[in-house]
Amino acid sequence: MRLFLFLYGRMHPGGLPIPGYLIQTDAGQNILVDTGFPRSYVEAPRHPPGLTLDIRPEDTVTSRLAEIGLLPADIDMVVCSHFDDDHSGNHDLFPSATFLIQREHFELARTGHPRFAETRPAWDHPALNYVLVDGDAEIAPNVELLSTSGHVPGHQSVLLHLPVTGAVLLAVDAVMDASMADPDTRQIWITDWSEGHGNETKIRESTRKVARIAVREGAIVIYGHDARQWSSLRLSPDCYE
Repeated sequence: MRLFLFLYGRMHPGGLPIPGYLIQTDAGQNILVDTGFPRSYVEAPRHPPGLTLDIRPEDTVTSRLAEIGLLPADIDMVVCSHFDDDHSGNHDLFPSATFLIQREHFELARTGHPRFAETRPAWDHPALNYVLVDGDAEIAPNVELLSTSGHVPGHQSVLLHLPVTGAVLLAVDAVMDASMADPDTRQIWITDWSEGHGNETKIRESTRKVARIAVREGAIVIYGHDARQWSSLRLSPDCYE
């Protein structure tokens, strides 16, 4: 089994990585985790409030796949961590894949919540096949989805066990930066879900879950938007085995 880390561009200030991940299983399955901002942003950039995006043609999901010899048709599963713009902008490129998402998140997004409207034409494309997941679930040998609701309701992370590297936990936006790894002291970012009573508690609970599993499994935690960590990681076309 191998893990490729895809850099789909950066957000400024801070040079924050826009992350994606590709897991190749021993059985030959290709599991893609997240698809980045819409590919249209390369030619017609749109910038979230307070941010500037740096997305080059080589940063698109199709380019990252091509550099390791894959086409969109080669993807068997797409794991949707959540439908924020920087994670769900190109789902429509994968009509032959099975999409895995937490039921809570899918049902929330389908109500028409404005947070997920920008990329809805991509993630709600009628050709896509969604499988709704409730909680933690093994999706392939040594690949497990982790329910980490908090950053948004129904967010999910991924735990995998590589033969050489060992356990790796893709926290995605459950824990966006190493500085947020302590559940009791972590900063609540402006992008964290702020609707509803008690959501800060859920954010801290999901952070605690990530920390607990990382200790239990002896896992390397890859944080979703940690510029310092990503500058030290082995990025695609290199991989972790």
